[in-house]
Amino acid sequence: MELGRRQFFKLCAAGAATASAATLGFAPSVAQAAQPRQYKLLRAKETRNNCTYCSVGCGVLMYSLGDGAKNAKERIFHIEGDPDHPVSRGSLCPKGAGLIDYIHSEHRLQYPEYRAPGSDKWERISWDKAIKRIARLIKDDRDANFIEKNEQGTTVNRLLTTGMLASSAASNETGMLDFYFSRALGLLGMDCQARLCHGPTVSALAPSFGRGAMTNNWVDIKNANVVLVMGGNPAEAHPVGFKWAIEAKVRNGAKLIVVDPRFNRSAAVADMYSPIRAGSDVAFLMGVVNYLLLNDKIQHEYVRHYTNASLIISEDFRFDEGIFSGYDESVKKYDRTSWGYELDENGHAKRDLTLQHPRCVLNLLKQHVSRYTPEMVTSICGTPKEDFLEICRILGETSARDKTATFLYALGWTQHTSGAQMIRGAAMIQLLLGNIGMAGGGINALRGHSNIQGYTDLGLLSIRLPGYMNLPTDQQTDLKTYLEQTTPVALQEEQVNYYKNIPSFFTSLMKDLWGDKATAENSWGFDWLPKWDQEYDMLSMTDRMREGKVNGYIVQGFNPIAAMPDKNKGIAAMSKLKWMVVIDPLPTETSTFWQNHGEFNDVDTASIQTEVFRLPSSCFAEENGAIVNSGRWLQWHFAGAEPPGEAWHDGKILGHLFMAVRDLYVEEGGVCPEPILNMNWNFANPRDPQPEEVAKRANGYALQDLYDDDGKLLARKGELLSDFSLLRDDGSTSSYCWVFTGSWTEEGNMMARRDNTDTGLGCTPGWAFAWPQNRRILYNRASADPQGKPWDPKRKIMEWNGSRWVGSDVPDYGATLPPGHDAGPFIMLPEGVGRLFAGVGLNEGPFPEHYEPVESPLASNPLHRNRRDSTNPTMRLLADDAARMGSREDFPYVATTYSITELFRHWTKFAKLNAIVQPEQFVEIGEKLAKEKGIVNGDTVKLSSKRGYIKGKAVVTKRIRALQVDGQEIHQIGIPCHWGYEGATKKGFLANTLSPGVGDANSNTPEYKAFLVNLEKA
Repeated sequence: MELGRRQFFKLCAAGAATASAATLGFAPSVAQAAQPRQYKLLRAKETRNNCTYCSVGCGVLMYSLGDGAKNAKERIFHIEGDPDHPVSRGSLCPKGAGLIDYIHSEHRLQYPEYRAPGSDKWERISWDKAIKRIARLIKDDRDANFIEKNEQGTTVNRLLTTGMLASSAASNETGMLDFYFSRALGLLGMDCQARLCHGPTVSALAPSFGRGAMTNNWVDIKNANVVLVMGGNPAEAHPVGFKWAIEAKVRNGAKLIVVDPRFNRSAAVADMYSPIRAGSDVAFLMGVVNYLLLNDKIQHEYVRHYTNASLIISEDFRFDEGIFSGYDESVKKYDRTSWGYELDENGHAKRDLTLQHPRCVLNLLKQHVSRYTPEMVTSICGTPKEDFLEICRILGETSARDKTATFLYALGWTQHTSGAQMIRGAAMIQLLLGNIGMAGGGINALRGHSNIQGYTDLGLLSIRLPGYMNLPTDQQTDLKTYLEQTTPVALQEEQVNYYKNIPSFFTSLMKDLWGDKATAENSWGFDWLPKWDQEYDMLSMTDRMREGKVNGYIVQGFNPIAAMPDKNKGIAAMSKLKWMVVIDPLPTETSTFWQNHGEFNDVDTASIQTEVFRLPSSCFAEENGAIVNSGRWLQWHFAGAEPPGEAWHDGKILGHLFMAVRDLYVEEGGVCPEPILNMNWNFANPRDPQPEEVAKRANGYALQDLYDDDGKLLARKGELLSDFSLLRDDGSTSSYCWVFTGSWTEEGNMMARRDNTDTGLGCTPGWAFAWPQNRRILYNRASADPQGKPWDPKRKIMEWNGSRWVGSDVPDYGATLPPGHDAGPFIMLPEGVGRLFAGVGLNEGPFPEHYEPVESPLASNPLHRNRRDSTNPTMRLLADDAARMGSREDFPYVATTYSITELFRHWTKFAKLNAIVQPEQFVEIGEKLAKEKGIVNGDTVKLSSKRGYIKGKAVVTKRIRALQVDGQEIHQIGIPCHWGYEGATKKGFLANTLSPGVGDANSNTPEYKAFLVNLEKA
C-alpha cells in the first residue's frame, strides 16, 4: 500500500496502541484482537550492532528468526535501541528507527549486474564472470600504465590510471582490505569519505594538539558549563548524541549557544542564537580571541605552562595585507621556513615565561587579532554586535578554573576553503581558556558517518598511511631519508615527543603489509609502497578523468556523483572512463550515471562507452567488525543475518578480486608483480578473509619474544600485543595501525566489551576500546596544574598520588612521570605544549586569517582592501574548475547545504519509512527574499549556479534572516542535500549540481557551505 505523508501520520496516530503492541513483538492482527499469544522475542536471536548512519555510534539490538535448519536463512524482523549503551542508552533517532526498512529495502541489490558500453540496460552476470573480467581489466591497465621509476630514476611503483574510493560505513576490517588491495596495485588515487567531510579536522587539530581527533567524547559533553554549537547542527545531524548537550543544560545549568546561518533545530533549544554569514567563521573566532586577550579572560597559568604562548618566533616571520612571509605567488604556496621558532645552541625553542618578548607567540597573536574588533566582526559576519559581545562574555567566564566550555562542530566548519583554519580558531580559544584536557571541555568534532573516524585512522586517503603517518614522497628515495624527515625532534628539553617512535610504528606496519618478505635487507619492503609526487585526491582524480587520464575506477560503498562537487563535471568525467566497478548494497546514482533521467540527469546514454559492473554487497547488519565513533571508540558489532540474494560481504568481494589479480600475475607474469605477490594476504581463506583475523592484524603481534631493557619477558612470539609501547623498529613486531594496538589482546576482543560502569564524570573505560590506549579524554594531564593538582577538584580526571597518576581515565602522559618534570601535557608535539602559533602542518598560515569564499557576495575582503584577490591564497583550485566559478553580479545570493533529521545523505531515501516522512525536495528561503521574488510556500523554485541548476519546493521561513554585511544586504538560501534520481522518494535533483569544485587549502575538502546562486520562481 502506498501512503502519503499525511496518511502515514494519521495511521500512526490512530494505531498508537497497535504500534506499541507491535514494538513488544506481537503481530498487529493478534494485538488488535487482544488474543493471548507467545511473546515473539522469546524464540528470536538477539544480536548487538551499531547504527550505520552518523558517528554517535548508537547501540542497537537486532532480532532475527531462523531455526538453524539447513538452508534456512535468518531474517531480521525487529530493531530497537540498546539500553546498556553508554551514549545512546536505548534511544534511536528517526534515521535509526528506519534501519529495518534500510535492511529490507526493495531496492537492495540481489545479484551482480553488467552494463555494456553504450547500452541503456543492466544485464545479469555471474560472480565468476564478473570477477574474472574485472581482474583482467585491472591487470591490463596496470601492465600498460604502471610507473616503476620517475624521470629521476627513483623507484616509485605507482599506478595513476586506476583509482578507488572506499566506504565510510563499512567496518575497519573491510577498510584494511581496501588498503592492502589498493596499495599492492600501486594506486595513489585512493580516497574515502573523509576527503569530503572531516579531512580539515585532522589538518587543524593535529598541528594544534598533536592528534587530529575529537578530544573528549559524547557523554563528557554533559560536564560542560557552556556548549557552543558552531559549524554544525547536532540536534538534527546527531540527535541522540545531542542529548548530552541537553543534559548539560538540565543537570549542570550550562548555557547552550548556537551560531549558524539558519535558526535550526539546535537553536530551537538553545539559550542564545545568533546568525552568521556562511563562510565568515574565521573572522568571528578571531574576534573572540581578540576579546579574550583585551579583556584578560584567559587561564594565565595554563596558557603560560601548557601552550606555546611564551615561545619566541623567528625574526624573519612577517604578516602583511593577508599574506604571511614566504609566499610564492607563481605556485600559490608558502615556504614555511620563517614560521619557525628561534632556537638556542641545543636546537630547542627559546622562550620568555614573562611573556614580554615582542616576538613571543602571545604578543604576535595579540597583534594579529587586533584587527578583529567587534565592529569588524559585525561587518564581515553580519552578526549583531551585541550578540557577538554577549557570546564573548559567556565564553570568557570559562577561563575560570572551575568552569569549562566545549565546542561542537561538524561539516559547517570543515566544508570550506578555510575549513582547517576555522577549527584552528576554536582550538586557540580553548587553549586560551584552559579548556583542553578538561572534563566538559575540548573540541568535539562530530563526525558525519558511522566509521569515517575509523577510515581516517586506517590511512585510506591518497597520500596517507595508517595511524596518521604519511606515504613516502618520491623525494624520500630510501627508508633512512623517509624516517629522518618524518620523525620529529624535541623542541624543548625532556619532552615526551611520542612521534619519535615513528620508526617503530612504520616498521611494524611494513611487517604487517609484507610479512616474512619484509626484511632489514630490503628496508622492510619500503620500495613496494607507491611514492607520490602530488596529491591524487578526488578533485584531482575527477580532473584527470575528464582529461582522459584515468581508465578504471572502483567505487565501494560511496556515491561520488551525489557527493562530489559540480555533479555535471563528475558525469562528464565518469563518461570518459573505460570501466567502473561499483560495490554497494544499493543502486546509487554513481552506478547509473549513464542513464538518462530527464532533467535530473540529462545524458546521452549511447555515447557513454564506460563498461560498468554493479556488485551487490552486505550492509552493516550483515557483517561482523568494528566501527569507530566520534569519541574514538572502536565498537565491535555482529551480523544478524546474511546478505540478501546473491550479495556478498565486502571482504569476500575484495578477496576474490585480489586473488584473481594475483593468480593472473602468477600465471602470466607482468609489470612489477612483487607488491602483489608479496602482499601479506595470508588469511585462512584468502578469498574470504574473516573480520576477526583481520582485526587481530590491526592490533599487531609479537614476531619474536620481546624483552625490556632489564631482560624481562614482555610478550612471547606469536602473541597479540597488549599496547603500542611494545612496537619495535627491528622487525620483531607487526601492527597495521599502531593506534589500534590494545584493541584485541591475549585477553580477548577489547572492542566487544560491554561493562558500562561509570568511573566518574561519565567515563566508561570498560565499554569497547578507545584509541589511544583506551583513553577517553585526550591530553588529560592538562586537567591538573603543574604541581599535579586538578584545576577543578569537581572535574577531577587525573591527579598525582605521590607515585603515579591516577583517576577516572587512562593518563595521557607517562603514568609515573612526576609533577615538576619538564615534559608538557601535549605529548605528541615536539614542544610538549598546545600551539597557539602553528608553524608546521598548515598551508595557509600559522594564525587563522579570514579570506572570502571563492564565490563571494562582496567586492573585496574588508580586512585587506588593497589585495586584488580576497580568497585563500593556497586553496585548491584547478584551472578547469576556476573557469566554472560564478560572479556576484550573476549569482547574487549565498547558498549553503545542510542535512535534515529524517534523512541521511543519500542512503535513507531507499528506506520507505524515511522516504514517507521526507518525500520531496525543498529549499529554504527567508521571508524577505521570498517577498522580493514573489515566492510563497509550496512554489516550485529554480536555483542555479555557474555549474547547473536544481528545482525544489520553496519553504519560506523566518529561520533565515537577511544580514547587513560590509554595507550591503546579504540573503542566504538553505539547501538540504538528500534527494536524487534513485530511491523511494520522489525523484529529485542532486544538490551538489550547484556546489563549486574548490578545496580546503590543507585537506582539499570541497566547499559546500558558501557559494553563489540565483533564485527564480519556476
